[in-house]
Amino acid sequence: MPTPGGRPVLRGLFYVRPPGMGGIDLRRARRGLQADGGPNDMTSQPAVPENRIAASLKDLNLSFGGVSVLTGVSLDIRQEELLALIGPNGAGKTSLVNSISGFYHPQQGGIFFQGRDITRLNPVQRFKLGIARTFQNIELFSGLTVLDNLMAARNNMMKYGVISGGLWFGKARREEIRHREVIEDIIDLLELESIRQSVVGALPYGLRKRVDLGRALSSKPSLLLLDEPMAGMNSEEKEDMARFILDIQELWRTTMVIIEHDMGVVMDISDRVFVLDFGRKIAEGTPAEVKDDPRVIRAYLGIDEEEAG
Repeated sequence: MPTPGGRPVLRGLFYVRPPGMGGIDLRRARRGLQADGGPNDMTSQPAVPENRIAASLKDLNLSFGGVSVLTGVSLDIRQEELLALIGPNGAGKTSLVNSISGFYHPQQGGIFFQGRDITRLNPVQRFKLGIARTFQNIELFSGLTVLDNLMAARNNMMKYGVISGGLWFGKARREEIRHREVIEDIIDLLELESIRQSVVGALPYGLRKRVDLGRALSSKPSLLLLDEPMAGMNSEEKEDMARFILDIQELWRTTMVIIEHDMGVVMDISDRVFVLDFGRKIAEGTPAEVKDDPRVIRAYLGIDEEEAG
């Protein structure tokens, strides 16, 4: 397909990259899958059993004043899956993530995590249950080092007091060592060793986004919510971030929900895709099913499926 001016061209839901840009396609590369579909394509992988549900959203309705943001949204998030949440700007994606993490409280509906009703719990209570998140904007202490930022993220888990911490003896020392071991694992996983003592505010944007991911991982969550973790990155940075996200899923068995606008990334790394438009669910399924759904094409392009072809 022609690419005028060397810019990506939107065809259906795919960004067709100009020659030289390449693509990510990491999940297929890792599993030895065929890139062109066929019997070994990603869509032929067995589905996660329906009884393995990490979190459930039941008929959520959220509004601000007279503006409806979410309407009747229901979703089951399966254990250990990577679920992509997509939709046009203003579709309600971040509002849905804010509802799961406790920053927003829907007026109607229920939110269940590991079989427990968490609808009215605040963000700190949900964090302690194992829900962590990143934000669209980087939320780090810019004056602290990478190591200090990651350690600070485990503050709520530290039990020792000021005196024992100051003396650095006994229980305080043992607990600090345990927390430090967790952080060292994250530093290794995200390849942050070379910048561990660097001040975060002096780092390039792509590395700060990686540290922000590490900050969310510091609590070792069972459900990780990623709000546009690749926004503003170049192709190389996106490929690195996609690789780290797959590492987290495959090595730590972490359930993840990711909001992402790069459809090439979404189709390459996600297990399932959930699509919102104007606060309503319009599609749900595997990447292969969603990319050809006429409702999704219409929502993104504003035209009929025949015209989109």
